[in-house]
Amino acid sequence: MIIVPVKDGENIERALKKFKRKFEKTGVLKELRSRQQFDKPSVKRRLKMERAIYVQQLRDAEE
Repeated sequence: MIIVPVKDGENIERALKKFKRKFEKTGVLKELRSRQQFDKPSVKRRLKMERAIYVQQLRDAEE
């Protein structure tokens, strides 16, 4: 359960924004979407490898 402390006089939009950020960090929506379809283990490995290569290229470009 996500608890968002709201201070007195705090804007409701700001509290809602805090809630949304906490909700995204939990990864519930991402997990739900991943469970809606089945990916073969080979596809998961390939995607993981492609992402690792992409991240490595970004880090190399920074240097």
